[in-house]
Amino acid sequence: MILFLIIIIILVLIFIGIYNSLVVKRARVDNGWAQIDVQLKRRYDLIPNLVETVKGYAAHEKEVLEKVAELRSRAMGAVSPKESAEANNMLTATLKTLFAVAENYPQLKANENFMRLQEELAATENKIAFARQFYNDVVMDYNATIQKFPQVIIASMFNFTSREFFEAPPEEREAVKVKF
Repeated sequence: MILFLIIIIILVLIFIGIYNSLVVKRARVDNGWAQIDVQLKRRYDLIPNLVETVKGYAAHEKEVLEKVAELRSRAMGAVSPKESAEANNMLTATLKTLFAVAENYPQLKANENFMRLQEELAATENKIAFARQFYNDVVMDYNATIQKFPQVIIASMFNFTSREFFEAPPEEREAVKVKF
């Protein structure tokens, strides 16, 4: 009887340990997503200042500026990692177009405010990349854990579901072609 009671206590402790580890891993995934969100918010805050600076020099580039503003709003409204990734990937591509437009305006390129904003945006892009990597790492760990035995039993009992990765668009996965 005592042996049976000891076995039950050990099983309960194992169950609690597994449940708690799943909770911690889920919290890490949520934290990873929050870190991406923080950096994206910083990016969204920088974009209007950048657009206003460019607007003064490149007034006839209205369509590029409007597209940046539209995609910024769309990205801010995204709710899932997949939606956010898609919207932010389009925003990144449009920002590249904006910087290409800026190349045609030497006065703009020399503008101290524009250069500072461009540097801040580049630093933010690096932070976003790091946050995406961290998020994908913790998602991989979490998803693998909830699929392992015996965690899969407890995960299914308490509705621990797999999470989506933050993925790069197909065009960013292709090898860069350098032409001289």
